[in-house]
Amino acid sequence: MKKDEILYSITVEDVQFEAMEQIGRELTEEEMWQFKKRLEYGIGEHMLLIWNALFDEY
Repeated sequence: MKKDEILYSITVEDVQFEAMEQIGRELTEEEMWQFKKRLEYGIGEHMLLIWNALFDEY
């Protein structure tokens, strides 16, 4: 695996598609910023759980 390889990616288009599916409309600019902040927080907060789960498997 390359050092700069992207492991997972979520685009604005991905988020807007899901918004249309879930709430029937696209998110506003403000809602997108809130989504981005919460996504970053969620990933950061749960990274330890992910690491523990991964390394407990080995």
